[in-house]
Amino acid sequence: MKNMKYILRIKCPDAYGIVAKVSTSLNDMDIFIMDSSFFSDPVTKSYFMRLKIFSSKGEIESSNFSNAFNQACGDLKMEWTLENEPSSPNTLIFVSKYGHCLQDLLYKNSIDSLKMNVCGVVSNHENLKTIAENYEIPFFYIKNNSEIREKAEDEIEELIRNNKIELMILARYMQIFSPDFCSKYSGKVINIHHSFLPSFKGAKPYQQAYEKGVKIMGATAHYITEELDAGPIIEQTVERVDHSQSPEELELIGQDIESITLTRAVKKHLEGKVFINDKKTVVFD
Repeated sequence: MKNMKYILRIKCPDAYGIVAKVSTSLNDMDIFIMDSSFFSDPVTKSYFMRLKIFSSKGEIESSNFSNAFNQACGDLKMEWTLENEPSSPNTLIFVSKYGHCLQDLLYKNSIDSLKMNVCGVVSNHENLKTIAENYEIPFFYIKNNSEIREKAEDEIEELIRNNKIELMILARYMQIFSPDFCSKYSGKVINIHHSFLPSFKGAKPYQQAYEKGVKIMGATAHYITEELDAGPIIEQTVERVDHSQSPEELELIGQDIESITLTRAVKKHLEGKVFINDKKTVVFD
């Protein structure tokens, strides 16, 4: 009998006996723990747990598991999810004119380094259509700017519904979503910003970095929120630079950093290792 693997993610108010109750409940269902990660936040008084599990009986039937687990651990006020490993969520990737992050994501997905079902590439420009076609991914041109944002978001919402989208990746998509959109898809949209946040928010961060004469520059992958470039941070990468490099050279260096950072963040998300913790994240190794 094949042992199917699952990821059990738990967030709850911190309390004594959480690990004992969860472990006992799983043991009573003949479920084995293969790997575990835990974190207790003394500030938010929250507890986070990620478990890789499998059952000696094969497939875990979701309704039976839910009933038994809630009965055993219901008093802990848990928010929990159980998903197959890998889960391969239906995904949309958003781009504008730069293709470096898109290339890296699609290549890593093609060699199974990432586990996504990419349902389409969405762009407000048409210049990256060939990249999507090379990977046999549908390309959707949706014109978007501040004057027609509502119409564009309606078209995007239709794509989300029709493809049952579970994850969206903004791979240098240079448009801003409405507060309602950000709120509706909280924790489901990952953005790459081309600076080491919270420094140099907004437009032209490489020019801002050059003007400040920074010695370290970086990129930040984060979940989007209503506040621009201020969502919970998932991953950051930095590189040393010096006075001799122009804004154009900084941008070339930065593009490599952006690709690495975004791909790492997406991988962590896909593996269920990222938990939103108020305005921050808990990210397990």
